[in-house]
Amino acid sequence: MKSLRLLAALAALVVSASAADVKLESAFNGKDLAGWKTSGADAFWTAADGVLTGENKEAFKDYKKGNMLYTEKSYQDVVIECECRFSGEIDSGIMVRKDAAGKKDIQMQIGVSRSLKKDMTGAFYIGKYPEAGWAPKVATLWKNNEWNKIRFQAKGDTYTVWLNGEQVSNYVDAGYPKAGPVGLQVHGGVKMKVEYRNISIGEIK
Repeated sequence: MKSLRLLAALAALVVSASAADVKLESAFNGKDLAGWKTSGADAFWTAADGVLTGENKEAFKDYKKGNMLYTEKSYQDVVIECECRFSGEIDSGIMVRKDAAGKKDIQMQIGVSRSLKKDMTGAFYIGKYPEAGWAPKVATLWKNNEWNKIRFQAKGDTYTVWLNGEQVSNYVDAGYPKAGPVGLQVHGGVKMKVEYRNISIGEIK
């Protein structure tokens, strides 16, 4: 058992080291949605003063459907860095890659899971929340109503998340082999507001 834990720790160090070498480039200009496209009405997303806001209101026509905001560019092995802030019960996330059919992506959850009814920030969602992809340390690291730094890496079949400088999850799944855009979510049927800033993306060569 000790040897397995040692191997896991060494693997995490290797992943962390590889992420440090990636050249990150700004993916959000702080004033509009240039470089991004929505899955529906633009009203869900606004940009001002360096902050990208995703919001859902009952007054919105597609309130129950929600919305996705995707980068125009697709990525294979990639690192995403951003700062995130929210208050109250929200349901958002960062999506990457596509499955073999090119239809489904893998999500790193931000906020409360609709199915589990608890905060699963930092965990991975693939139609369910596999326990191997949970992030229990997030509960002690997340700063409510403050900006939190997220680093999310997808390399090969391994997906790793750091929160405020500390690794919180490391999930292996070979079911998402295709390149895809980076996505941000506003969940349907949830009155919510989530904010992102300093969004940078870098391809792992």
